[in-house]
Amino acid sequence: MQLKRLPVSQGTRTSAPHRGLVRPGARSAVRPRAAAPSKPSEPGLVPEVKTPAHAPHPFKAQLDFRFFKENLELVTANATSRNSVCDPAKVVELYDEYLSLKQSADELRAKRNENSSAMKGKMEPEKRQELIQRGSEIKEEVQQVEEKLGVFEMELQREGQRIPNLTHPEVPIGGEEVARVYKEVGEQRKFEFPLKDHVAIAEALDLVDFESASEVSGAKFYYLRNAAALLEMALINWAFSKTMAKGFTPISTPDIVKSSVLEKCGFQPRGNQTQIYNIEDTSLCLTGTAEVPLGGIYMDKILTEAQLPIKMAAFGHCFRTEAGAAGAAGKGLYRVHQFSKVEMFVICTPEQSDALHQELVELEEQMYTELGFHFKILDMPSEDLGAPAYRKFDVEAWMPGLNRYGEISSASNCTDYQSRRLNIRYRPTPPKGEEPPPEEAQGGTKKKKSQSGKTEFVHTLNATACAVPRMLITILENFQQEDGSVIIPEVLRPFLGGMAVIEAPVKA
Repeated sequence: MQLKRLPVSQGTRTSAPHRGLVRPGARSAVRPRAAAPSKPSEPGLVPEVKTPAHAPHPFKAQLDFRFFKENLELVTANATSRNSVCDPAKVVELYDEYLSLKQSADELRAKRNENSSAMKGKMEPEKRQELIQRGSEIKEEVQQVEEKLGVFEMELQREGQRIPNLTHPEVPIGGEEVARVYKEVGEQRKFEFPLKDHVAIAEALDLVDFESASEVSGAKFYYLRNAAALLEMALINWAFSKTMAKGFTPISTPDIVKSSVLEKCGFQPRGNQTQIYNIEDTSLCLTGTAEVPLGGIYMDKILTEAQLPIKMAAFGHCFRTEAGAAGAAGKGLYRVHQFSKVEMFVICTPEQSDALHQELVELEEQMYTELGFHFKILDMPSEDLGAPAYRKFDVEAWMPGLNRYGEISSASNCTDYQSRRLNIRYRPTPPKGEEPPPEEAQGGTKKKKSQSGKTEFVHTLNATACAVPRMLITILENFQQEDGSVIIPEVLRPFLGGMAVIEAPVKA
């Protein structure tokens, strides 16, 4: 199999609280801004990407077009505040034409049924022939309208899927410069000796081999060696221990996913950057995050309210082209094409999602505090949100060798943006005293369902527990010693057989 870069524009992650684009008090007036490039590290997928002949038919998302129509001003202002490439007015126009065509098709089908009924019983041959002729004409009309309807529906889906979710009312409006510091933990360590960056430290301690990886795989690949290889495993096991203690189910996910599942997770266009590795002559991609295969687990399923929330923590490998990420900001391990990560993913009811988002952020804070990091939690602004994210918090840790803060984690509430594409629903528990909805009766007929039998879309959330390369950077640079060694955070030592210090290996 050959790998190639799939031309993709990066997406804004967004979400909607309910009905596809719901807003608990979202802003109604948003000033327009010039488009800004999205982060190279964030994978995206273009809904209308040109697909080869073997690719599956475009999927149908359960979008709330009526909401778009009834709240066009809000939806347009929201898209503008996020620099999203979409046209809500065009979506509403397509929706109106689609409804008109659908009505015409329904009327023609009713006439066809009437005509068929009229042919029953005895009648004059001339009358029967007349009805047969009319039936043929109606059939042709129905076929023409249905063909138009299919075209309009595809176009409606294509344009509708570009619309991002709404934005939490407390999210700052603008670019990265207006990100709000939600919380700051710890302080920068003061060093009394010349600092090294993680690359110099890793080379001196024989922890990373960039040169051989460049020959074998290309730029931005690496070999972890000696204590770094052990530290990767320790970080993963430590992250699992922390998440499992909070009720997360540990999972190991596939690293290859169908491109349709990637699309259904809501990665939408935002430029012409290529971030996804596509497997040539297939509809498969290397995944950029375990969020995608985790979301796919419950695709096209109906859950009970009693099953929620479902909390999963997955180990997986992430593959990203990192197009446009050249420069000092991507030095060493900071921006790479492949890395290991433990990702948290939650499926819940709409009423649970805000509290669970807070729980994810608090768990991240607890984990990085235990490691002894100095970091900031940022409430990310509208232009930095991907299409599924209703709200996103980033964690940026101080990296003294690089002399800047660097993102090590994020936590997003995607409300029902992804579930409307993945078609994940749940059936609310009936109010006390009301019977649960009856199942199909014997003989194939259905009994009448109670109002409580109606299904609703779940909310989804995702958060990074441990992205290994950036954790390594933060550990090496913050805990370096004057003699060149590195102190291992105490909480990781049980996962390293008691190792407390990384020292240069003794040469024979």
